[in-house]
Amino acid sequence: MAPKPKPPLEPISASHKVSNVFKARDNLGPYIENPSLFPPSVVLYYNDDFVAIRDRYPKSSLHLLLLPRDPAKTRLHPFEAFEDLEFLQKVQKETKRLKRLAAAELRRMYSNTSAQEITRQQAMDADPPPNELPAGRDWEQEIMCGIHAHPSMNHLHIHVLAVDRFSPCLRHRKHYNSFSTPFFVDVEDFPLAEDDVRRHPGREGYLKSDFKCWRCGRMFGNKFQQLKAHLEEEFQAWRAL
Repeated sequence: MAPKPKPPLEPISASHKVSNVFKARDNLGPYIENPSLFPPSVVLYYNDDFVAIRDRYPKSSLHLLLLPRDPAKTRLHPFEAFEDLEFLQKVQKETKRLKRLAAAELRRMYSNTSAQEITRQQAMDADPPPNELPAGRDWEQEIMCGIHAHPSMNHLHIHVLAVDRFSPCLRHRKHYNSFSTPFFVDVEDFPLAEDDVRRHPGREGYLKSDFKCWRCGRMFGNKFQQLKAHLEEEFQAWRAL
């Protein structure tokens, strides 16, 4: 009897083929190497020097990543990579560009719930509209941009995210404290001094710190579920400002 023919294999997408090359800590690699393989909903833009993406596991209601593409820098720790002042300035400039994009996205997301946007929205709805729109809320002030003192991924990346820390992907102590203590280093704070304590996140114990609300300063000890409930209240108040 002739052997049964094997069923045809299902085609594997190009992005899947690429991502299989990378291990978990290398999962940012495919975006850097082949950004064109991903949809615009994932890769916001790219050029020869950078790729901007949405974080797959956002820790705020808006969470983007900026990925430098320089092969001499992309596998370095940010503390080491940012010792190159020319490269640092390039990163800071591109981070500001992505921050403006993120601020525009926050305005799109929350303009209908923010009290500071009412006058601007009324002007936009007027017929005819005024020659100059009211400024509205300064959404760039609601964006934080920086790196982790001990990154969880191998490829150099800069976080650009809303300050709210409100997301179902925020699931435990390290998630919250990595964005709410000096473990998160603002990209504009670089270059760091040699004796900057943030160079030693383990020694300083940032990730093990008691929970402190990013907005009102209330302390929650180690009670994460209480913190999460409070963060939802703060999120509702924050977006209504």
